Amino acid sequence: MTRPDPHTSGEHRTPEVPERLDITRATLDDWAVISGWAAEEGWNPGLADARSFFAQDPDGFFIGRVDGEPVSAISVVNYGDDYAFLGFYLVRPDLRGRGYGMATWTAGLAHAGGRTVGLDGVPAQQDNYRKSGFELSHTTVRYAGVPQAPRPAPDLAPGTVSPVADAGGLESIALYDSACYPAERPRFLASWLAGDGHRALARVVDGRVTGYGVIRPGRETFRVGPLFADTPQDARALFDALLATVGRAPVAVDVPESNAAAVALAEAYGLTPGFATARMYTGPVRPFAQERVFGVTTLELG
Repeated sequence: MTRPDPHTSGEHRTPEVPERLDITRATLDDWAVISGWAAEEGWNPGLADARSFFAQDPDGFFIGRVDGEPVSAISVVNYGDDYAFLGFYLVRPDLRGRGYGMATWTAGLAHAGGRTVGLDGVPAQQDNYRKSGFELSHTTVRYAGVPQAPRPAPDLAPGTVSPVADAGGLESIALYDSACYPAERPRFLASWLAGDGHRALARVVDGRVTGYGVIRPGRETFRVGPLFADTPQDARALFDALLATVGRAPVAVDVPESNAAAVALAEAYGLTPGFATARMYTGPVRPFAQERVFGVTTLELG
C-alpha cells in the first residue's frame, strides 16, 4: 500500500536528492520501524509480513535517513522480468514537505527497471500517480468487523477444505495462484503459506484445487488474503473455514470493488466497508482471472 506525502503530492517530477538525505536498501531489521509507521497510518500490517516480503525480493526495500534517523521508505518488489509492485511509500509525518518522499520514490522506482509497476494508492492521489505513468485499473475496499452468521449457504459441489499441505502443497497452490495474479511468485508463497501465525487452506473438488486462502494476525484484526476461488460457493467454503480457525475475532479483507460476487460475500458476513485504494499500473500486465479474486493478498505487495 502507498500513501504519498500530502505536502509534496504535486512533486511527481525528477527531483534533486535533498541535502543530507541518504537513501539505501533497507534490511529486515530496518523494516520493523517502517511497519510501525504503516500501523500508525491505520494499514493494520500483518505481524509476520516482512519476512515473506523480503523472501520475494530482498533488494526491493529502501529507506531514507537524515543524520542516521529513518525519515522515508518505499518498497518496489520485482516479480520476474516483467512485473513489480510498489508499496510502503511513507514519510515520517513531522518531516513531510521537504522533498524526502519524492527522492525516495525515484530511487525505489529505478529498481523496477523496465517492468510494469503496480500499486495500491489513495484514490485522491490518482492524478499525482498518473504524472509518474500510472493508470487506474480498479478500486479495492477494505471490509472489516466481527463476522456475523450469514444466510444458509447454497449447496456446494462435493469437496473438502484442508490445509494446503494436504492439497498438493506449494506446487499445486503456486499453479493456482499463477492464474489469479499477474506474475509468478513461488518464493513469496513458500514463505506466506508457512508464515508465523498464518493459516493456509485450500478447497479441492474432484481432485482439483478450486481455491485457496490465508488468514493471519494483524496489528488490529486478523487479515484474510489472498482469498482466491473459482466460484462464490468455493470462496464461501474457504472463508467459513478460515474464520473457524480464529473464532469470533474481528477480521479484515481487501475486496476488489469490480468483483460484485466478492463484495456480496463480504457483505453477507456483515463486514463493513472502510477505506479504499486505487489499483494502478504503469503498463500492461499479464492477463489473470480477476473474477477469482475475492480478497487481495496484501495491499503492500499486490
